[in-house]
Amino acid sequence: MFDKQVYIDRRAELKKNFKSGLILFLGNDEAAMNYSGNTYSFRQDSSFLYYFGLDIPGMVGIIDLDENKELLFGYEYTIEDIVWMGPQPKLEQLVELIGVAQAEHIDKLKKYLKSKQSKQVKIHFLPTYRGDQTLKLADLLNENPYKLKSKFSKKLIEAVVAQRSIKAEEEVAEIEYAMEIAYQMHTTAMRMAKPGVIERDIAGAIEGISLSLGNGVSFPPIVSKNGQTLHNHYHGNVLKEGDLLVCDAGAESLLHYASDITRTTPVGGKFSFRQKEIYEIVLTAQKNAINMIKPGVKHADVHLTAAKIIAAGLSQIGIMKGDLNAAVKAGAHALFFPHGLGHMMGLDVHDMENLGEVYVGYDDKTKRSDQFGLAYLRLAKELQPGYVFTCEPGIYFIPELIDQWKAKKKFKNFIDYNKVEEYRSFGGIRIEDNILVTQNGCKVLGRPIPKEVDDVEAWAKS
Repeated sequence: MFDKQVYIDRRAELKKNFKSGLILFLGNDEAAMNYSGNTYSFRQDSSFLYYFGLDIPGMVGIIDLDENKELLFGYEYTIEDIVWMGPQPKLEQLVELIGVAQAEHIDKLKKYLKSKQSKQVKIHFLPTYRGDQTLKLADLLNENPYKLKSKFSKKLIEAVVAQRSIKAEEEVAEIEYAMEIAYQMHTTAMRMAKPGVIERDIAGAIEGISLSLGNGVSFPPIVSKNGQTLHNHYHGNVLKEGDLLVCDAGAESLLHYASDITRTTPVGGKFSFRQKEIYEIVLTAQKNAINMIKPGVKHADVHLTAAKIIAAGLSQIGIMKGDLNAAVKAGAHALFFPHGLGHMMGLDVHDMENLGEVYVGYDDKTKRSDQFGLAYLRLAKELQPGYVFTCEPGIYFIPELIDQWKAKKKFKNFIDYNKVEEYRSFGGIRIEDNILVTQNGCKVLGRPIPKEVDDVEAWAKS
């Protein structure tokens, strides 16, 4: 945990957005894997962690604005719990850790909330994303669980997103720690990318690193020779000479802050001429995108800059053609770059997207496009100092998408489909780093993980 003053200050800052009512933060419970006594590894709700700091199941945090007090509801462990789990802290000890004045047993929570509702007190709560928590919250508030999603507080979402988006120094330090774990994970993956290795050998090794140095992976790793599938979690392929291995993986720090890095490695240690050509296009797009990042710049413009560089690079090798600005404006490049350039990061690897991506990446001045590819951009609005997000351009040759567009003769003025067929079995390349927006520009976080062609090849041969 951070020092308790951090949590006191965070709650105080949040309260400035409200004049009355009650704010409820529902912590997560244990989740059964295949029977009640065998649970998945516990992961606390990130907003509860942010404001109340306790990485313990069964907790609920309350900020009572009308009475100007904060409460923690939770369990008092019994001797039977202690037999199986060892000594556990008491509620009065927990509230001291986070600077909350009052602790109550969780059994009193429903009655407490009912008394507030009887007085017409407005209860602000965030959207739920787990079925068990939806049912729990519905029961606490005496609401129909199917109608609960219409009851969440937009005002609370906006206040939480505004606050959590700006990373404090202690948060950046945690992300840097998660980046150091990612360095160990990715350099290991590069060294292991040898003919005859099974993808799961690498996936297992890097997940082991994340568990030994932090709180495990920040998302299920993508470790695949079929990098044209953007979120490929199948790890059963045997690598062979000439394959490209896309490894998209990150770790959580001990306080659950995330890293998220992608590197693409030639199996056997040498890019082919064609692989190197495509790789250099992606790397150039990423470097130029990073150079654009500073306060006041719209991230949508950074994305489009990367898209134009990708289109220009593909034009040089005969895959795209014509007026490239018009091609990007129309979305023709999205056959090869169908996803957004990046997403916010922090306590969640896709930070706060459980609250609604539209609140995190967009605002009143920036509306989501409905164009294929650009519509998947998760962060589009103006950048501010303290934002942390990914920069991850890529080029992919997806046979099914190629076939669909080719059959429709889609963007035939911008795409040479005969040339595209030569790359049909190419796969995909993605390069991703994590970026902090500073007062005057940006900083690439973490120890540099090899991404120049010579450096990647050297690590793959080592």
